[in-house]
Amino acid sequence: MTDATTEDRLYFRQLLAGRDVAADDPLARQMVNFIYLIGDRETGEAVVVDPAYDPAGIVAVAEADGMTLTGALATHYHPDHVGGHMMGYDLSGVADLLEQVSIPIHVQQPEAELVRKVTGITDADLVTHSSGDKVTVGEIEIELIHTPGHTPGSQCFLVENRLVAGDTLFLEGCGRTDLPGGDPKELYLSLTQRLAKVPDDAVLFPGHLYSPEPCASMGATREHNFVFKPTSEQQWLAMFGQ
Repeated sequence: MTDATTEDRLYFRQLLAGRDVAADDPLARQMVNFIYLIGDRETGEAVVVDPAYDPAGIVAVAEADGMTLTGALATHYHPDHVGGHMMGYDLSGVADLLEQVSIPIHVQQPEAELVRKVTGITDADLVTHSSGDKVTVGEIEIELIHTPGHTPGSQCFLVENRLVAGDTLFLEGCGRTDLPGGDPKELYLSLTQRLAKVPDDAVLFPGHLYSPEPCASMGATREHNFVFKPTSEQQWLAMFGQ
């Protein structure tokens, strides 16, 4: 249970690429990625989740809030989340961030090679994790939940009853499984089993603004999101033509 003192210390910002950072980037406006800053107000330390498009702008936001970046968390390896080449564009991301600040990039073990390949960063830049590991920023604990399906090493972050879900789960729909490394069965297990521990009163913060609202309770998402309608793996896979 979150105590009030810890809750008061939590620094949590949701930034929309193309609006709050990378405002002049037409691709950022089209892709509507969310970037998150999570930290401890008392110590002034923060980590950034999926620092794509405008690392310098992200650092500037944190600094304006009196926060210093001490790490980065990658939900998965796709360039619109960590940087790299996509659709003929070279997207800024973790490699550019490391030119400004020397910090570790936290990934799930199955995603490490993919992140290296896409971004060009090295093993020395990465800290690999297993599901259930915790990253501590100041006195704030962030639990890493491995949720494969969209990619082999996709992960969500649970902090103070907030779930930062990347492309595993949106308010409406979920991540694609037809891209390299996608697996519909694994995504079903992630949504129905691996995220089952997340209570209904937790707030879901997705990786993209694919719905009118930027966040919603897990309970409302489970009630209204069609991905929770199948009552069996067989029904779920039928939605993917399998």
